[in-house]
Amino acid sequence: MTAAVDVPQRDYRIASIPGDGIGVDVVAEARKVLDRAAARYGFGLEWTEFDWSCERYSRTGTMMPEDGIERLSVFDAIFLGAVGFPGVPDHVSLWGLLIPVRRAFAQYVNLRPVRLLPGTSSVLKDRTAEELDMVIVRENSEGEYSELGGRHGSGHPGEFALQESVFTRVGVERIIRYAFELAGTRSGRLVSATKSNGIIHTMPFWDEIFAEVAADYPEVGAEQCHIDALAARMVQHPDRIDVVVGSNLFGDILSDLAAAITGGLGMAPSGNINPPGEYPSMFEAVHGSAPDIAGKGIANPVAQILAGAMMLEHLGEHAAARAVSGAVETALAAGEAATPDFGGHATTTESGTAIAEAVG
Repeated sequence: MTAAVDVPQRDYRIASIPGDGIGVDVVAEARKVLDRAAARYGFGLEWTEFDWSCERYSRTGTMMPEDGIERLSVFDAIFLGAVGFPGVPDHVSLWGLLIPVRRAFAQYVNLRPVRLLPGTSSVLKDRTAEELDMVIVRENSEGEYSELGGRHGSGHPGEFALQESVFTRVGVERIIRYAFELAGTRSGRLVSATKSNGIIHTMPFWDEIFAEVAADYPEVGAEQCHIDALAARMVQHPDRIDVVVGSNLFGDILSDLAAAITGGLGMAPSGNINPPGEYPSMFEAVHGSAPDIAGKGIANPVAQILAGAMMLEHLGEHAAARAVSGAVETALAAGEAATPDFGGHATTTESGTAIAEAVG
């Protein structure tokens, strides 16, 4: 008789930051689904919750404690809900939590897959799921989102504001190379968002590096497109778009547009990725905190759940990640997970439960 071999339990330490508004509602449902997948596929998720939020800012004057980055550094991944609340300016919540985490942990890739899911429809007439499936690769650590600049002459007629962008060769090349690698695993088509006809320093720099990197990937069909024309193409000919790479600002704008045409922000997940794995990556829904509907049981948890699937994929739990994504599709197709924003009647909890049960 062969002796039984004990297979060690795989455990992952996850920092959970529910945030504000509906972030609290949807993170609870996503954790329920992820715990179900973990139990089925033989690994553990050890959650540690942090109350870092605008509510905390209102009490203490900071979004997170001074040692917040150090405390997060011991985790395998970070699961973030939406952040933002009336009375706290958006730049305070953004620069007090999200951006410091992204930059401290070198999460230079913001990955935003967007596709039309079963049981949902696009605002674009007669477009099918096969035509609406793309990934936006957004540079996540520099570019237009910079602290360099300032306001001068406040209150005077000549008052002005100066905002500097920062594009480094290292930063631009690594995000473009990541996008080429990704395109090679999909359709082999990549388009770069630019605006070199109007922005005369940073965008030609971006374009030149894109052309240099493209020479290393002759098997990928690569093109450059001005962002205004690319936005129009995303609406008129989305079937011609697969992987898009853009700067911090351009990627942000295009990913929201892509989400809008593939079912809305309630269906759009994202990952803030540190590709080498030296630091924890962070996963979140694209949508905001929607404080006006928080606690009412009508928030759509799908984006947060799909962000959880991205987290499992990143952790190497590929089968569990596929099971979660498949459960979302199954529950939506059956009409069991549709919340009011998609014409359904499911509550936030009912939607999460239906998806969890579909995991198996």
